[in-house]
Amino acid sequence: MAKSTYNYDISRSFVNWSILWGVVAVLVGILIAFQLVLPSWNLPPFLTYGRLRPLHTNAALFGWGLGSFFATFFYITQRLTRQRLWSDGLARFQLYLFNATIIAAAVTLLLGYNTSKEYHELEWPLDILVVVLWVVFAANIIMTVIKRKEEQMYVSIWFMLASLIGVAVLYLVNAAEVPVSLFKSYSAYAGANDANVQWWYGHNAVAMVLTAPPLAIFYYFLPKTTGAPLYSHRLSIVAFWSLIFMYLWTGAHHLMWTPVPDWVQTVAMAFSIMLIAPSWGSVINGYLTMGGQWHQMRSNYLVKFLILGITFYGLQTLQGPSQAVRTFSAFIHYTEWIPGHVHMGAMGWVSLVLFAAIYYMVPHMYGRKLYSEGLANLHFWMVLLGQLGYSVSMWIAGVQQATMWHAINPDGSLHYSFMETLAAMVPYWWVRAFAGVLYLAGVLVFVYNLVQTVKKGEAVAEPA
Repeated sequence: MAKSTYNYDISRSFVNWSILWGVVAVLVGILIAFQLVLPSWNLPPFLTYGRLRPLHTNAALFGWGLGSFFATFFYITQRLTRQRLWSDGLARFQLYLFNATIIAAAVTLLLGYNTSKEYHELEWPLDILVVVLWVVFAANIIMTVIKRKEEQMYVSIWFMLASLIGVAVLYLVNAAEVPVSLFKSYSAYAGANDANVQWWYGHNAVAMVLTAPPLAIFYYFLPKTTGAPLYSHRLSIVAFWSLIFMYLWTGAHHLMWTPVPDWVQTVAMAFSIMLIAPSWGSVINGYLTMGGQWHQMRSNYLVKFLILGITFYGLQTLQGPSQAVRTFSAFIHYTEWIPGHVHMGAMGWVSLVLFAAIYYMVPHMYGRKLYSEGLANLHFWMVLLGQLGYSVSMWIAGVQQATMWHAINPDGSLHYSFMETLAAMVPYWWVRAFAGVLYLAGVLVFVYNLVQTVKKGEAVAEPA
């Protein structure tokens, strides 16, 4: 059978740029972690915590996250459809626009232009760039799928298409705003309605950016790396449709005990708890795919990344629904527990899966053997320990913080002052900062290994 010629150049380019923005995101994250324990490291006006924090989240979510998804989507779609990318020109334009948007976002955020909407901080001119970027990307992927030579649509394609449509709807609705100047706008919504729309967007951005794309990647690369077929394609499709339906109702669990109507909070809480089932459908599917293959956890470095990644996804989707319960939310919300929860997903689930995907793609796209499996294993343990150091320290800090906030004297006054609670967090903040340094060191090992693979890796023929 004639072998298709795929466009790997665009995936290579997106891998390179996403890694660059990922390193920037981790560096900025470490800087703001140290700023909390060393206030003198805040350098006004541009390098203060308030301006660097949104830069960190945008670089991580959209620079590293979306950049890597662009690379993997282009790679996976061509392979699963047996069809070359619909438009090489559009893909190259997307790469330029992507980097221009990331740079513009960094500059405007450091200058203080910010909508104050979490994960949607960019002002309206950049919103337009994001929309154009996404339309170009979606058109290319969808047209490639339409023109596919492989009739069967594997589950990874379902998750990719859901992400393309979901992000478009979410971003456009939450971006409704009234511009008043070049870099200033006001939301089209007001008060509690604005908060409700924001967290409908915010939590479903988790669904369509930090859940659907990594699951598409996981479902593709686990069978490829283990040589074992997916345990159940039917289970993956059931989990897909259940996940997509249930996620849409969960956003208001970020707004427990707020002026948002109680019934909205209750619906969000109920669907958040139900969300455990479809989430764990994918986790169980991954575990059962490993039936008879668990020895590869010792011998195959890629499997370690993927299985620990899906394990953190499973833990994330137990912890998140638990936090959505009113009583637990009243105790833990606004504490350090929350960043511990978020970073288990970002540094554990999403990034571990992306590391595996890039480790797989780069040797295949360059026709070279990985430079060092030993360095890949070192990278795995460094980022795993860094992520655990970050998350566990924040969970402990959050429980202590919540307990101190809720401690009441017999006369009804607070037992601890705000400053006493704040001071108690400092040791945990130190642990978080150094855990971030360890994670960064692991990422640098990753970068070095990839560079050496391209430069010095043993040349091999790509398997059919």
